Amino acid sequence: MTTGNIASKKERKSRRNKPVDENAPLLPKRQEDVGFDEFNGASFTGAVFNLSTTIVGAGIMALPATMKVLGLVLGVSLIIFMAFLAEASIEMLLRFSRAGKCASYGGLMGDAFGKTGRIMLQVAVLINNVGVLIVYMIIIGDVLSGTSSSGSHHAGVLEGWFGEHWWNARTFVLLVTTLFVFSPLACFKRIDSLSYTSALSVALAVVFLIITVGITIVKLINGSIAMPRLMPDVTDMTSFWKLFTTVPVLVTAYICHYNVHSIDNELEDSTQIKPVVRTALALCSSVYMMTSIFGFLLFGDATLDDVLANFDTNLGIPYSSLLNDAVRVSYAAHLMLVFPIVFFPLRLNLDGLLFPSAQPFHQANTRFVLVTIGLISLIFLGANFIPSIWDAFQFTGATAAVCLGFIFPASITLRDRHNIASKRDKILCIFMIALAVFSNGVAIYSDAYALIKKNPSPRE
Repeated sequence: MTTGNIASKKERKSRRNKPVDENAPLLPKRQEDVGFDEFNGASFTGAVFNLSTTIVGAGIMALPATMKVLGLVLGVSLIIFMAFLAEASIEMLLRFSRAGKCASYGGLMGDAFGKTGRIMLQVAVLINNVGVLIVYMIIIGDVLSGTSSSGSHHAGVLEGWFGEHWWNARTFVLLVTTLFVFSPLACFKRIDSLSYTSALSVALAVVFLIITVGITIVKLINGSIAMPRLMPDVTDMTSFWKLFTTVPVLVTAYICHYNVHSIDNELEDSTQIKPVVRTALALCSSVYMMTSIFGFLLFGDATLDDVLANFDTNLGIPYSSLLNDAVRVSYAAHLMLVFPIVFFPLRLNLDGLLFPSAQPFHQANTRFVLVTIGLISLIFLGANFIPSIWDAFQFTGATAAVCLGFIFPASITLRDRHNIASKRDKILCIFMIALAVFSNGVAIYSDAYALIKKNPSPRE
């Protein structure tokens, strides 16, 4: 994040350990010096829900497909491994932020690499979050209004309930959702104000999980589920390289780094941020493992890249149609409530990029409104006029996400301006960067190769 809201020591004695240096270079001083007079700090529970909501997004639906590639044993092991790697990278960010008295991710990148580093961070957040939010809106449109591809139409929930009408057409549904859900939630100036919607969002993700587990158990009892593969099926070099295409999905599933500073800045007790991070990662890892295991158990090798699409068919159990609708509606509602959490850092980083020397963002109401309207309009237009964004998102989103989650934190640690990095830290950082570059390089090559084979040259 490039901006944050930190109260002074006089205003918030309960947060006296928060490092604030008004003379530190490249920090968003205009945002740090002014707090909210009536705000005494966020609670531990609210912070956990906000961070958990940042973590659990659309990526959860791609995790069962990673089990199809990796097998259950290796797949679950990598989910746990990535959680520990994410925790380590966040710990590095927090430790170097304290040492450099930096109150934002952008300020930390600026402290380590100057103005260029801060701009690189802001651009990465913009690419990642705009792509994520457009995908969220596209999925919401697909779930509620349906989608057409390859000459076939998949009816949305509203179309299935009420038939085809002008008021449940895709554009109108997204417009209503934008005006009456996204816009009001985007008007909050503190991320802690979203703690209740974040709690509801996590609850909806759990509802999806409970329904999936219940369906799987019923089908296990009646014997209609075959034993899934425990290990990957590697028969040649192509299948071996395909294993690495799952890494960007697993990395993207844990990206929450751009919101850590904002959540930390608003905590009543800043020493709680590490327990907040660990609790959120443990909660989300549990949801991820359960979703991956039971999603793959339920659909096996028929698991699609977006497991939500598997809930468009007859599940072979009583009340199949009702359960399908419950899964899709709960997931669409979950994404609606995730939207403002991802939008919050996007707006702050864009403002920091365009207006680095302006007055505090939360005091400039006109600028706040204009930036908010501009971004929401851009995302709305993208969701309506670029309906097939998944391929582009694989390239841009995954690349930006891996920078935010691993490459930038590792680079800050290796730069070590404050001489606090241990030899173990540096070895881990080299491993992070090597894993990120290699796996994403292989994934991008594999995706590009698949696209070329799917759309061959006219001369071939």
